[in-house]
Amino acid sequence: MSVGTASGRAIGAHDPTVVRGDDGLWYMFSTDAAVDDRDVPAGAHVRTSADLVHWDVAGTALPGVPAAARAHTGAVGLWAPEVVRWPTGDDARRWRMYYSASSFGSRTSAIGLATAPAPAGPWTDEGVVVSTTNEVDAHNAIDAAIVFDRDGEPWLTYGSFFDGIRTVRLDIDSGLPRSGDGVLIARRPNSVDGAVEGAYVEYRPDRDDYVLYVSYDSLFDSYSIRVGISAEVTGPYLDAAGRPLLDAPAGDEKRSGTKILGGLRFPGATAWSAPGHNSVFFDGAARFLVHHVRRADDPRQHEAQVRRVHTTRGGWPIASPHPFAGYDAERLDEPAGAEGEWDIVCLDPERTDVIASRTLRVSGSLRTSADPVAGELVVRAETDVVLDAVLFGATDPETGHPVLAFGGIDRDGVVWIGSKRAAA
Repeated sequence: MSVGTASGRAIGAHDPTVVRGDDGLWYMFSTDAAVDDRDVPAGAHVRTSADLVHWDVAGTALPGVPAAARAHTGAVGLWAPEVVRWPTGDDARRWRMYYSASSFGSRTSAIGLATAPAPAGPWTDEGVVVSTTNEVDAHNAIDAAIVFDRDGEPWLTYGSFFDGIRTVRLDIDSGLPRSGDGVLIARRPNSVDGAVEGAYVEYRPDRDDYVLYVSYDSLFDSYSIRVGISAEVTGPYLDAAGRPLLDAPAGDEKRSGTKILGGLRFPGATAWSAPGHNSVFFDGAARFLVHHVRRADDPRQHEAQVRRVHTTRGGWPIASPHPFAGYDAERLDEPAGAEGEWDIVCLDPERTDVIASRTLRVSGSLRTSADPVAGELVVRAETDVVLDAVLFGATDPETGHPVLAFGGIDRDGVVWIGSKRAAA
């Protein structure tokens, strides 16, 4: 299987999801594209890792396109596999994969279901779950994601550019929709090309709410990850400034959805562009975001990255500015404070380019050696910017050494993220 894994990185992976098997290994399932002009086989591709840092190719689940999905769509490959441990007494169907079959720019699409006793397989196709037809339907049956609500009921969230994102309740035994196409929960107007896709919903039991993650703009060069929060799985989802992710009013088309990750560049490190199509997973209490991203200097080169996610006092998820490199690699020898000079990126929601960090001072009393600590920080920019922030450990990608990092939301709902500079 000709998929690159330079230095254990998930080179070539798109639309990733990560789960942990009973064997203790982490499994990443993804769409894969050509890498360095080498083709990869059709199907849902699988990598494994023992540490969430180094990934090894483990083959292809469901090689090719299952018959029913192929008959409806004519697809030559599978996209965006969503894999979930299912609460069932049937060991043979304990794991379920919702995969997409389509072709670029078409609404003739299908989401299918496959089951397996373990992430390693073997996977058995169970047929089509949701389908759409270009000449009939306004929405698009791709990019599946599963969330279990507060009552333990499963919901399928799906959709794309075409008429937004929907969520539909599933039957917990069959894994099929109980009725209809579901409820529309996010959509952007034609003035921004309707650019919203790659949705994922997380239920947070500690807050009894739902976080909707979506990707705005173009997967080729301008993706960014946006979030909104709702008290109900069916919405309404609002961003940190109270703007809706469903049909934002005129003037808010580019600002709606709290931008938690976009194209960025830190000194000495690789410049990354178009992070998007994320999912969320846990290692115990530690929350992670996995997404794909492109090299800004050569967008043909792309990979999946894993980042820690922390939460502000106000309940907003914050993605680490740096990819995860291991728990030990983000722990300082002793607690350190936020006070000092930082490399900081303001994730301006109206910008779709790669944003370079600026060196700015930060003040505040927060201290940690690695574990997240939430509170107030102040960025000394042109004017003082007060943040609902969280301070945590990360790994400097240039040096490989532990470094303090932070993320926070200002009073306008804009996210700032930073990496502390070494003392002179």
